[in-house]
Amino acid sequence: MKWSLYALLIGFGMDLILGDPHGFPHPVAAIGKLISGLEKRLRRLFPATVRGENIAGGVLWVLVAGLSTVVPAFVLWGCRLVSPWLRLVVESAMCWQILATKSLRVESMKVYTALETGDLQASRYAVSMIVGRDVSRLDEAGVARAAVETVAENTSDGVVAPLVFLALGGAPLGFFYKAVNTMDSMLGYVEPPYKNIGLVPARLDDVMNFLPARLSALLMLAAGALLRMDAKQGWKIFRRDRFNHASPNSAQTESVCAGLLGLRLAGDAWYHGVLHKKPYIGDALRDIEHRDIPRACRLLYGTSFLALAVCGGVKLLVLLAL
Repeated sequence: MKWSLYALLIGFGMDLILGDPHGFPHPVAAIGKLISGLEKRLRRLFPATVRGENIAGGVLWVLVAGLSTVVPAFVLWGCRLVSPWLRLVVESAMCWQILATKSLRVESMKVYTALETGDLQASRYAVSMIVGRDVSRLDEAGVARAAVETVAENTSDGVVAPLVFLALGGAPLGFFYKAVNTMDSMLGYVEPPYKNIGLVPARLDDVMNFLPARLSALLMLAAGALLRMDAKQGWKIFRRDRFNHASPNSAQTESVCAGLLGLRLAGDAWYHGVLHKKPYIGDALRDIEHRDIPRACRLLYGTSFLALAVCGGVKLLVLLAL
């Protein structure tokens, strides 16, 4: 456990410094390829019925989640046989690749930079790299809103939840979470052809994120208070709008962010050519502006450091108690 704590701290620091270098091999990309390959094979093995595709999705989830946990655990076991220092180096690198603090900031700030130049097409392209919705209909306000929403939501999915799982079970459990989250990102849609095969991955992602999403919201509220944002409004909107989303988890941090910034987020959005009617989150105390993207990024970093303190602190207390 001691080495795992060191790896968590080192990996967090590496993520803040290095982010996600383009062209560098990434295990999550391998998980994505595994999901795509298994999806094609399982669709051929199971009948193209609602039940058949539901079962295929369940089998896919077990295989991907299992392999994503067992493979890094086996690698770390082998490293430990050689040297605990080798294990520390490898697990630190794994923790770095599981976290996404800097990359989320970098990619969202590309949207901000494009908006500042007045190039709507460039800003739409930049935001399309970090959101799953159709962006061709978005105006400047819609682009900025989409960027703020994805920073708020992924503060939980990309940073706090991985930190929780890393603290609980080291890199193997961290990769388990990333596999669960990636399956939901790739398959968890309500439109064909993913509606049935993505049901199990989507529901189990909801289960795995239930507690981390709520922890993320509370930590974001604390970070907003430390950053002298409107914590009173953040708490109000969190209590009122935290379930204004099809997912039981996504609006947890979005509602806090909306309240802290005094914005109205969410609303109707297009996915794969289909308009989805969605409730709003927050009150429009003012119009959204480009600078709300870096403000959301400050919330991201504040929440991330608080999450590291909580997760690392709990892990340290457990270590001292053993």
